[in-house]
Amino acid sequence: QVQLMESGGGLVQAGGSLRLSCAASGSIFRVTEMGWYRQNSGNERELVAVMRGGRGIKYADSVKGRFIMSRENNKNTPDLQMNSLKTEDTGIYYCNVRGVADRGRTFDSWGQGTQVTVSS
Repeated sequence: QVQLMESGGGLVQAGGSLRLSCAASGSIFRVTEMGWYRQNSGNERELVAVMRGGRGIKYADSVKGRFIMSRENNKNTPDLQMNSLKTEDTGIYYCNVRGVADRGRTFDSWGQGTQVTVSS
């Protein structure tokens, strides 16, 4: 079973930066998709950034040019550098990884989420 845990959230003023990290436990054989999502109170979870099959990273229009998702040192999880933060970026951020675990079993794992609060 693959479990994920996010870290790096917190309180920041508008215009500031935060870096989110995602750590995985469990045996991962191959990653097919990884990404970050967020959810604000009263809204559905929305895509922030996703990489599918190594074909490049797709960003939500609202974060293009400000957020950068990366996969450091061939980790099986993504990081998210968030710059020029806006109050509307406030929410709970979730890491998602999909792929193949040991023994050929597929998985689709989500972390518990990390709170990001941007103050004006």
